[in-house]
Amino acid sequence: MNQLCGDVWRYVKQTYGDMNGGGNDPRLFAIFHTNKYGGGHPAYYFDSSHDYRNVIDIGAGPWDSSTGWNLNATVHEIGHIVESATNSTQGSPCFSLWQDSKWCEIFNYDVYVGLGKTSEANRWYNEMINSTDSFPRAGTQWFKNWFYPIWSQYGRSAVLSNFFRLMSQHFPKNGRTYARNMNWGEFVHFWSGAAGTNLKPLATNAFGWPSEWETQWQQARINFPFTYSNY
Repeated sequence: MNQLCGDVWRYVKQTYGDMNGGGNDPRLFAIFHTNKYGGGHPAYYFDSSHDYRNVIDIGAGPWDSSTGWNLNATVHEIGHIVESATNSTQGSPCFSLWQDSKWCEIFNYDVYVGLGKTSEANRWYNEMINSTDSFPRAGTQWFKNWFYPIWSQYGRSAVLSNFFRLMSQHFPKNGRTYARNMNWGEFVHFWSGAAGTNLKPLATNAFGWPSEWETQWQQARINFPFTYSNY
């Protein structure tokens, strides 16, 4: 557990940068229970629930295997810290769109690849590539049709990091906290900025493209005037 959490935490700090607000405790704290509760949860340096520390707290176990659910859940919870605490900014404007697990699917895969865990990366890829969800429409394949193509074609870990960096630079904040959730048009615009190319065709294939999203996307280009190719 110590080796895994240390390796993942070092990798994500190298990839995504500051996750402690520039001054709080830079460590990750990891709590593992056995048969206490199902699943797990994160906590962040900016809240009091776990004493203003970046924490993962996982309640199932037993922890006698270093693969499968044990590994996936541990890395998944660290992914939520990246999602909500990187670049000295608090919150996750995209959580209402990708919900609890879609970001963590590509995050886990990138971590396994980045740490040289080839067999785990292959196992995770095979689990994710045919998975489907009901949002934003029935049969959506987030990993296969959205995240993996972006990851594989536009810089791997760099494009993931670029997205959070771009969001921290441009998306509205109240102080260090994101001021609101992101809409779908903004989501595609920011990922396009991270990738350096217009991802609307990819989004259309992955999610559909209602007229409302087109209006949102056009407004996002006005509100956040960073550029990318193939407008």
